[in-house]
Amino acid sequence: MSTLPSTRPPLSNTAATACVLLAALLLQLPLILNPGYFSHDELQWAALANSSTPSPWLETSAFQYRPLTFSLWMALSRVLFDTPMLFHAVLVLWGALNAVALYWIAHGVGMPRWPAVFGALGFVLTPYAAYTHGWVGCMADLIWLSCALGIALLVQRARARWMAAIISATLTTLALLGKEAAFAIPPLLALAWWLDRDSNRRPLWRAAMLAAGAVCAVYLDLRVDVLLHAPREGSQYTLRLAHVPQRWLEYQLFTPVVPLLETSTTLHRLRPLWLAGVLWLGLLAALWQTSRRLTALFLLGGFAALLPVLALGSSWNHYAYGFAAITAMSVAAAWPHASRMGRVMIATFACLSALHGASVMLRIQQVGNIQAVFSPALAHALRTHPAGITLQLAPDAKDWIFVRLTHSIPSYQGVAIGNRVRIVPADTPADYRIHADGTLQALR
Repeated sequence: MSTLPSTRPPLSNTAATACVLLAALLLQLPLILNPGYFSHDELQWAALANSSTPSPWLETSAFQYRPLTFSLWMALSRVLFDTPMLFHAVLVLWGALNAVALYWIAHGVGMPRWPAVFGALGFVLTPYAAYTHGWVGCMADLIWLSCALGIALLVQRARARWMAAIISATLTTLALLGKEAAFAIPPLLALAWWLDRDSNRRPLWRAAMLAAGAVCAVYLDLRVDVLLHAPREGSQYTLRLAHVPQRWLEYQLFTPVVPLLETSTTLHRLRPLWLAGVLWLGLLAALWQTSRRLTALFLLGGFAALLPVLALGSSWNHYAYGFAAITAMSVAAAWPHASRMGRVMIATFACLSALHGASVMLRIQQVGNIQAVFSPALAHALRTHPAGITLQLAPDAKDWIFVRLTHSIPSYQGVAIGNRVRIVPADTPADYRIHADGTLQALR
């Protein structure tokens, strides 16, 4: 389909890269300026780091064998935990660099610069990326996607199939040591092999796919019994094929429902669910009218990126980090060739996605503000109550925030917590009342 000549000035590759990096950082300022932490994970691993817990490289029988993630997490916690904004800045910069890699990959396969720039920035504004970049507990997802993007970027530039295979095998190994979600890499590479029209690159994608598949097969052979039968915390890690349709639907419909914080709540509200479904079908129609190849990338690429998590018992934003990268770039690639109505659908969906991402950022920052007040106050209260304390929630305090911030935390600021804290119903006598801003009011 022909398009009108662009009136925008040409953009050099260096300028475009700088544009993506700086804009991604500026758009995510709420995450950088977060003075606290989002959940119990950050507090738990900071306590483990301060207690000189050894890196878990030899714990191969653990259900979550992620030694690269946990070792890096503890190392960063030792240096940055007491300066949350700096810690968040490191992760936001990491996410911004993933966006830069997305731009390079998309432009390397022929996507025009401006759509590639906007696609990369649209990625960081999705509620999936905003959540991943704002919660330190999602570092594993940053690792595996960075490795996947590294494979795509380097394979594009490889000069021989053996080089593509070595690159893919090495980075897939690192990705698996970061998170099991790296099992998505071989099917994503298979899709690149199938969809890429460049006859020089297709043998490289095939070599990379086979190498990544071989690494995943070896890993699965070593770990399949543990993954299927090892003890695990929570029903969210229960594997069932019956979960697949619901999980897939949740990840498709979550993006345009702006008020939601977490993907697991997507199907709880019927009215916005119907609207999200209509918008998603409109977006799919716009893609189909524009390019069958982009439609295949959107649907099959999104499915491949989600493949390792679709059988799980619960959906989470950060599980769809790779899905967000694939779908954002697919939609951006369709824009130059879409009809007027197609552009209306793309723009509507993209604006809702950006608003949703901004909402997620602000809510993560809100929880961080509360944690920065609550955790020090809790540590101070425990110093004066060696036997432990009971807490009740004020009517306007959100229980899920404080349940997370007191869950299985060994210590904070050198004060042992563990099972010394109990949250009791509002009509039960307690030592302190938790207010919505995280402050504690002594009751006796």
